[in-house]
Amino acid sequence: MKNRARYAGLLAALALSRLLARLSSGDPDRGDVPGWVMITLMSAVLVAGLLLVAQPALEGLFRDAIGRVSQN
Repeated sequence: MKNRARYAGLLAALALSRLLARLSSGDPDRGDVPGWVMITLMSAVLVAGLLLVAQPALEGLFRDAIGRVSQN
């Protein structure tokens, strides 16, 4: 669980660094930057939070499904 949280954090950091590099390029045709930046960051945080909360349940479902398939 900690490894997945670290991985999600690294992905978020990578996305943020790429975003900052692109924003600092001086491109005048950026569009609504604050809007899509906020939506992107909020989506990443939401996915990481849901993964942390739902991971035990999802692992249980997966193990149960694999157990049922391998019994037949």
